[in-house]
Amino acid sequence: MKLNWIFLWVGFMVVSGTFAQDFIVAGDGSGDFKTVQEAINAVPDFRKQRTTIFIKNGVYKEKLVLPASKNNVTFIGEDKLKTIITNDDYASKLNQFGEQMGTTGSSGFFVFGNDFTARNITFENSAGAVGQAVAVRVDGDRIVFENCRFLGHQDTLYPHGKNSRQYYKNCYIEGTVDFIFGWSTAVFDECEIFCKDHGYITAASTDEETEYGFVFINCRITGDAPEKSFYLGRPWRPYAKTVFVNCFLDKHIKPEGWHNWGSEDKEKTAYYAEYKSQGPGAALTDRVSWSHQLTDDEAKKYTPENILRGEDNWDFRAPKIPPGGL
Repeated sequence: MKLNWIFLWVGFMVVSGTFAQDFIVAGDGSGDFKTVQEAINAVPDFRKQRTTIFIKNGVYKEKLVLPASKNNVTFIGEDKLKTIITNDDYASKLNQFGEQMGTTGSSGFFVFGNDFTARNITFENSAGAVGQAVAVRVDGDRIVFENCRFLGHQDTLYPHGKNSRQYYKNCYIEGTVDFIFGWSTAVFDECEIFCKDHGYITAASTDEETEYGFVFINCRITGDAPEKSFYLGRPWRPYAKTVFVNCFLDKHIKPEGWHNWGSEDKEKTAYYAEYKSQGPGAALTDRVSWSHQLTDDEAKKYTPENILRGEDNWDFRAPKIPPGGL
């Protein structure tokens, strides 16, 4: 009987993540640190092994920076609905020198380190409908967000790094204008993209030599926006690339689908495509003439593995964590 209890105890400890976590953050003082930034600062620079930071439920109003010297860091939240990292800066807000912060300066979390992973956490910019207000800006390479929420309005999520590869699995992302925007190669796999008010889901600025930009696979494009009030995307830069594969599009998506940002020249260089879109917003015959409907053969290359693996053979499929947290 005693041996059975030992096995049960060990099993519980493994499932609960006790062996995996290096630091615990708890706002009530019951962990190693009260703030997330303190835990980040405690990670040794250029450590080769992974450092796991477990963040207990709570609202952490912080402006976070994960420096380029802090690689192989994992955040695991206790519950994605109750573990909330929030900030309320916005582009036109003045800093201590009386200067506007700008879009980048508004970011609540800067991810510069490589091989960062986050699970079961809400990242929020709570500034409201005040223009550009970024929740998370990502520059590092080999980045994974799983079972996370990104809350905001305009410019919520900023996949910024030109050479950055990012994988979003089972995430929720909401916003109004250009709320997923930037240069990075990013795959959104089985995510919910929630559209508020009216606007554009994406504003990619993909470099010409980059093969993929933003790719949405098996996602649900939902929202409370009015009917026919949202575009799937518009090109922030001429060679923007955005593709939707096997996605459900609700009625708020405009029949034309895509916008040229007032430039007919961008129609010649941007690459916008869909494959087997479903739902009331999948008005395929009404799409702008310069967008594409992929054939079966063309669609085959749009898998997370083909898009993200790269020359370093990145294994982006992280070990599974229970959806509710540890």
